[in-house]
Amino acid sequence: MSEQAPPPESLLPYDRWTEDAMRNVALRALEFAAKNGLPGEHHFYLTFRTDHPDTKVPGHLKARYPQEMTIVLQHQFWDLTVDRAAQKVSVGLSFGGVASTLVIPFAALVAFWDPHVRVGLRFGEGGAPDGDAEPDPEPEAGEADLPAEAPAAKPEAPAQVVSLDAFRRRPTRE
Repeated sequence: MSEQAPPPESLLPYDRWTEDAMRNVALRALEFAAKNGLPGEHHFYLTFRTDHPDTKVPGHLKARYPQEMTIVLQHQFWDLTVDRAAQKVSVGLSFGGVASTLVIPFAALVAFWDPHVRVGLRFGEGGAPDGDAEPDPEPEAGEADLPAEAPAAKPEAPAQVVSLDAFRRRPTRE
């Protein structure tokens, strides 16, 4: 028997449950940072859909990044809040010296990455923790918060799917 039968189709929504759990990890990290600040060298990259109807970003950023944007929460951000009831994250950032408040619905989050510990989560079409589905796609960054290692964002570039294997720690050889 060289052929294996495909696994049976699940009657339980494991994909959605997994998506919800991963999104919850990101939200808990943001809640921790909102309450306690970022510990040590931790910092977060948040990628989100700017074209989600409930996303609020300044018009010049929306024009420059009409689909997707990446911000970095590291040194210069303020008023970070995670509102589970409203299912939104809000944060103050400076872009080109102009202070702005961004409001990001949970369902608009595309990716979360803490490069200090190489923890990265990519969210697909599973939507917010309540199961709302949202489309998935492309990136940018708030210039005031970009560390020197930050990748240059190009809005015309296609989105990249990040494999979790790239963020897993590998055993070191002695």
